[in-house]
Amino acid sequence: MSGSDGPGVEADVEISVLTACFDARPGSEGALLGALSHYVVMTRHEPACRNVDLVASVTRPGRFVVIEKWESAAAVQAHLDSKLMADMAQAAIASIASKPEIDLYDTISAHDLI
Repeated sequence: MSGSDGPGVEADVEISVLTACFDARPGSEGALLGALSHYVVMTRHEPACRNVDLVASVTRPGRFVVIEKWESAAAVQAHLDSKLMADMAQAAIASIASKPEIDLYDTISAHDLI
């Protein structure tokens, strides 16, 4: 984005997207959903967090995906190293069937305007 995009639009906005895919152990879907829901609510209060959503798969029961948008890759790393992330991992570990699939993306098109 250039500085001429108009009032209220930041120039050169960098947004990093973090995704985490969790598969619940059979019978542990509710416990995992509770742990992830709490994590999402708390993450929304983090200063560099632009947005975070929790979605559930309609084709794979027990699969949940957390999609987070952060101001920068450095903000993502700080969050990954945070107590909030460690607390979520500890709360979720007994409910997951396998190691979560976590990935970091650079945005190609993002319109999260302040």
